[in-house]
Amino acid sequence: MKILVAVKRVIDYNVQIRVKEDGSGVITDNVKMSTNPPDDNAIEEAVKIKEAGKASEVIAVTVGEEKAQETVRKALAVGADRGILVKVDGVIEPLAVSKILQKIVDKEKPDLVFMGKQAIDDDCNQTGQMLAALLNWPQATFASKIEVKEKSLEVTREIDEGLETIEVKMPSIVTCDLRLNEPRYASLPNIMKAKKKPIEQINATDLGVDTKPRIEQIKVEEPPKRKAGIKVASVEELVQKLKNEAKVI
Repeated sequence: MKILVAVKRVIDYNVQIRVKEDGSGVITDNVKMSTNPPDDNAIEEAVKIKEAGKASEVIAVTVGEEKAQETVRKALAVGADRGILVKVDGVIEPLAVSKILQKIVDKEKPDLVFMGKQAIDDDCNQTGQMLAALLNWPQATFASKIEVKEKSLEVTREIDEGLETIEVKMPSIVTCDLRLNEPRYASLPNIMKAKKKPIEQINATDLGVDTKPRIEQIKVEEPPKRKAGIKVASVEELVQKLKNEAKVI
């Protein structure tokens, strides 16, 4: 069984996001970048399935600029066998990513495609679902537990009401939740080994996919500053403020 894992390079979750002075976007120059956190869970799960003897190969793929191969290298360092970088400059929307991944799936013929449930930069939560529609494959989203059977997956997924367990036939698309597993850290020896693993580079234009954005971003601005809180001396004062100032009771 072959598993394809899509990973994305995003601004590190510990970084304080700053908006450009002209409001055209956020500052990314000289900013720490890292793998989208749920994508780390996707890679970890794929590697665990391979270590259990249920998969023969794990391939990490990313879509982005030249520097995005750092994200693939990290996936290789934690257990992926080889990587693919589809080079695209500028903003690329989920539909274009889905179409690119469709081309990669057609080429690699994987049995499973894993990815994070959503990216922390745009929070779109669309790529997995769009890819499933393009391929006409079953999908299991927000996976918090995966059990591989002979020709299917039993997936426990997180929903508003609690947990839901479904079974999907393979090949299928799975989007992974943060509670699926605990991603491992790459050891120094494995980081060195990852430098020797192959990364295939493909230009998006060679795949015949139109990556031109369909959404025009007009302006980006920071949320309003939160007002400082106040302290009250008694419950009675709290009730009066909630009643007269906040108008909530």
